[in-house]
Amino acid sequence: MENIFTDEYFMKKALQEAELAFEKGEVPVGAIVVIDNKIIARSHNLTELLNDVTAHAEMQSITAAANFLGGKYLIGCTLYVTLEPCQMCAGALYWSQISKIVFGASDEHRGFEKMGTQLHPKTVLVRGVLANEASELMKRFFAERRK
Repeated sequence: MENIFTDEYFMKKALQEAELAFEKGEVPVGAIVVIDNKIIARSHNLTELLNDVTAHAEMQSITAAANFLGGKYLIGCTLYVTLEPCQMCAGALYWSQISKIVFGASDEHRGFEKMGTQLHPKTVLVRGVLANEASELMKRFFAERRK
C-alpha cells in the first residue's frame, strides 16, 4: 500500500494555513508540525492580529507542538512551512532541535540561508516542496496589497 503521508501531502496542509493568513490580511505563511504522520500543531502568521513581530507561523507552531508534547524539544518532529524561515524562526528551530524542516518557497531576501543562520546539526532540510503554489500565494497577496 502506498504511503499517502508524503512531504507534498503535509505541505498542502501548511498551504491551507497560509490561505487562512491571507484571508485575515496576514502575510500568507502557514506551518504545521508532524510527528509519526500525525499533525500536532498548525498555525499561520498572526503578526498583524496580535501586533507582535514574533508571531510568525513557525513560532506559533513551535509553541503549540511543545505544549502538545509537554517539553521544549521537537525531536522526531517535522515542520512544514510554506516559506523559508527567517533567521529568528531558524534560531528558534535550532533551539527546539527539530528533526526535519520542509519549506516551500525560498526567501532570497530575508530567508535564514541568505542571512547565514545555522540550523541544528541534526536537522534535515528539504527545500522547494510545492514552491510554485507557495510563491504564487505570496505574489497574489502582495499584488492585492499594492492595489
